[in-house]
Amino acid sequence: MYKPKLQIKHLGFNHICQVWSHLSVRRKRQCLILGVLMIIASIAEVISIGSLFPFLGILMSPEKIFVNSFASPLVTFFRLHGPDELLLFLTLFFIVAVILSGLARLLLFWFQTKLSREIGADFSARVYELTLYQPYSWHTSQNSSEIIAGIDKAGALVGSIIQPVFTIFGSTLIMVAILSAMLAVEPYLTIATLVSLGVIYFFLAYVTKHKIKKNSQTIALQQGKITKAVQEGLGGIRDVLIDGTQDFYSKLYSEALLPSNTASASNQFVAVTPRFAIEAIGLAVIAGAAYFLTSMGGSSKGVSHAIPIIGTLAMGAQRLLPVLQQIYSSYIRFKGSEFSNKDALAFMARPMLITGGKSKIQALPFQKAIVLRDIGYRYSQNSPWVLKALSLEIAKGSRVGFIGATGSGKSTLLDMVMGLLTPVEGVMLIDGEALTQQNTCNWQANISHVPQSIFLSDASIAENIAFGVARDKIDIKYVEYVAQKAQIATTIEGWPNSYDTQVGERGIRLSGGQRQRIGIARALYKRSNVIIFDEATSALDNTTEELVMDAIDTLGRDVTILTIAHRLTTIKRCDFVVEIENGSIKQVQVLNNLIIKNKSIEA
Repeated sequence: MYKPKLQIKHLGFNHICQVWSHLSVRRKRQCLILGVLMIIASIAEVISIGSLFPFLGILMSPEKIFVNSFASPLVTFFRLHGPDELLLFLTLFFIVAVILSGLARLLLFWFQTKLSREIGADFSARVYELTLYQPYSWHTSQNSSEIIAGIDKAGALVGSIIQPVFTIFGSTLIMVAILSAMLAVEPYLTIATLVSLGVIYFFLAYVTKHKIKKNSQTIALQQGKITKAVQEGLGGIRDVLIDGTQDFYSKLYSEALLPSNTASASNQFVAVTPRFAIEAIGLAVIAGAAYFLTSMGGSSKGVSHAIPIIGTLAMGAQRLLPVLQQIYSSYIRFKGSEFSNKDALAFMARPMLITGGKSKIQALPFQKAIVLRDIGYRYSQNSPWVLKALSLEIAKGSRVGFIGATGSGKSTLLDMVMGLLTPVEGVMLIDGEALTQQNTCNWQANISHVPQSIFLSDASIAENIAFGVARDKIDIKYVEYVAQKAQIATTIEGWPNSYDTQVGERGIRLSGGQRQRIGIARALYKRSNVIIFDEATSALDNTTEELVMDAIDTLGRDVTILTIAHRLTTIKRCDFVVEIENGSIKQVQVLNNLIIKNKSIEA
């Protein structure tokens, strides 16, 4: 199980430490490889810039190059005898150095981009996985739009933390390498240029930090609102169209989107602002250096002395300015996303409270009975009790009906039986073994649930019946068998694509009764020994419901069936009926006595 190592405390540098703690061992090794590539690219920059100085020197003064401190070691080592040989050698050396430097930077960029995207995919998948493995009580207390926005923010860590940090680190190494080469050629001018450029960038970063922080807060806040507007508008599209509320949701979306985009544009403007000023300053410095160096010791002598230096400095500046700009813009991008990063890292810091899935665990043995002993439950410490001192025993193989007024606690009770909710008071026993956080998933491996509102994915009929099973692993023969049991096979097989028919998003192309029967077939496909029907046949006519219940009766007494129902016809096959009132059991009676006593059932 994944366990985060750090908690959210401070913004800024701590986010980088948290990101590192969430990386897998493999990704950390790849980051080290990236660091090596950065060093190689930096060395290549030094060589390419350093080779320009002797190359320009021999072009201007071939006779003096043999005594130049840069070129003399090469002359000795390669046994060069004249300016022509040295010129050819330095020309080839410079060309090779420039090409290798370009290839090194290209390789660095490819590996950096690939690694950052892979880490972003890891994080987004991890947040989604952690969300799926949170308990049902957590999901009931969360806004789904905030969850979706959190998953999106985790994926956005690529552009807000990972890539900026990679860029800052790599660009800093390259900047140091470039400055080292420039310092060797002209130290005083290089230092003066670096100080002036550094002052400009630090000044801009200081005066804009409050604006960047405010923009970051705006972006983080509006992201959730944007997701909420889209989700609610499209999720309730039938009501939106009927009620004519398109303008309301369009306005809601625009009011969230505009501030977010405005804040993003502001950050982007701040990030690129120095570039134009710095380019102008760089050209001015080069021009000033050219005049100063040329004026030293006469025109011809000054020119021959100045051109190699100016050329080397110009090449260094041409490489240095984009690197400085990358560092600054990456810093602004990082700071401009701090609050979104905080939300994403908070999602990643959640513990995984549920372990495993049905395909990974062994079902908890169930041979005797489910026992609820003095169960009490409420959704929060300040909310009223939904269940109070409730005790009930359900023998394996029983058919049990649950009735009661709306809000009486029926659904909460069955959520408790399914292990979705943990008792605040009391205990639930399976064959005498207490249900705990550690064995809840093992118990749930026994259960299939058929709710009143069936969720259908935008996939084929077969994939929806074998829900959660990979397409190539679906037992199509068994799909057809359970479809017959659920009284939906004839309908499906009458469609042109049969079990390959696409149901549309949320089953929009199917009727309510068809969706419910697919839900029943899904429960049967899982071969569970406990099936829970929560108003699962409410959309069926009496004849179809009768046929479905006849088929379920053929499952035998190895299967325990618990049913919440509105109609007497739904529970008439039950062994006994539990009536819930105000969170407690009002009475438990065999069905015949209940029918005699109550002509109708309120649910």
